[in-house]
Amino acid sequence: MHKLYTLLNKIIEALLVIIFGLLVIDVVWQVVSRYVVGQSSSFTEEFARFSLIWLTVLGAAYINGQQEGHLSMDFLLLKLPETKRKSRQKVIQIAMAIFALVVMVIGGGNLVYTTLRLGQTSSALHLPLGYVYSIVPLCGLIIMFFSWYNVKQLNSK
Repeated sequence: MHKLYTLLNKIIEALLVIIFGLLVIDVVWQVVSRYVVGQSSSFTEEFARFSLIWLTVLGAAYINGQQEGHLSMDFLLLKLPETKRKSRQKVIQIAMAIFALVVMVIGGGNLVYTTLRLGQTSSALHLPLGYVYSIVPLCGLIIMFFSWYNVKQLNSK
């Protein structure tokens, strides 16, 4: 399981770097085409929006896998004794997994299904919006895996 965790982290890291690089290139191209060429590209704003969506949701899944990396209010948690702290951390991880299941996997899956079924496409890139939104249920599954892995790590300590 640790190998899968490490592989998944490396894949997500690479995707985040690629998406961020494409976002920077896209925004630079938008500025250059607007101010140097005098005519802005029609697709750059939409591409930036979609890549920012993917960057944010993938980043949230990645940070969930990095125990100490995400923003949290842990003042009260750190005041607890070690045994109670571990049990509270398990409860937090389980709550995050349930949230990811209900909101991201089920809700996001319904969003993807609905937009694909209705045939909604983006205006400039003409991409089916279901493909853009597919990152939500995918990252929900990743968050669930990371939460399960984190609970297993807490049990082994």
